[in-house]
Amino acid sequence: MQIKIFAPHWGSNELAPQTFIDKVRAAGFDGIEMSLPLDAAARADWTRRIADAGLALIAQQWETVFHPQFDAHKTALAELLHNACAARPLLVNTHTGKDFYSQTQNLELIALADAISQEHGVPIVHEIHRSRFSGHPMLLLPYLERLPRLQLTADLSHWCCACESLLEDQPHTLAATLPHVRHIHARVGHAQGPQVADFRAPEAAEALRAHLQWWDRIVTLRRAAGAGLLTMTPEFGPAPYLQTLPYTGQPTVDQWQLNVAMLQLLRARYA
Repeated sequence: MQIKIFAPHWGSNELAPQTFIDKVRAAGFDGIEMSLPLDAAARADWTRRIADAGLALIAQQWETVFHPQFDAHKTALAELLHNACAARPLLVNTHTGKDFYSQTQNLELIALADAISQEHGVPIVHEIHRSRFSGHPMLLLPYLERLPRLQLTADLSHWCCACESLLEDQPHTLAATLPHVRHIHARVGHAQGPQVADFRAPEAAEALRAHLQWWDRIVTLRRAAGAGLLTMTPEFGPAPYLQTLPYTGQPTVDQWQLNVAMLQLLRARYA
């Protein structure tokens, strides 16, 4: 099974497209995960530049967070997913639904995403993320029972934060969830937040070990299933995900270097 590792555009949005793409190539990533512009010409410019650089693309939509009312959320989700699929990415990673929507409403949104996926022939995977339909294990499990083919992005750092633990007390949750994972956001969370200050620091060793065990299990499951590809994106975010010093607001570590360091760890572990 091939493993491809993607650079997040999040945190580098201020860079010109070619500057960012060159930076990604120089660091050794296989591709880019990003939210694409709705403007067709700007989207085409990004996809051309990425392809010309020999990089793969994962499209992302998270902007439905700006639409808390269900009808507006559904309309935005459809527009954003059609736009993402039009770029012909390897897959689309979507932030779907809300934790305060009814199960019927969230199922309607998941069905919409599935229909768009089939229309375009592009896989759409739903990210485990706070405040979405998957924001807590007990929110997600009923959907897994209803939808045995539901495909997920594992960003388990969010569950660490939501459950105030490293999930050591709920192996059944992970056993039910990990077989559905098709994409990994390789960020390390902890019991009090979705991002440790620096995963390389000794105080983060326990949290890192837990996440690596989950990612190892996903890799094993996908290999056993005969998958040809598994994708991962180191996704340590900028401030306020990234810790800052009080008063000055200066970051305590360089976000890009964290993601490059995680790339190197993943390469060494899963080569």
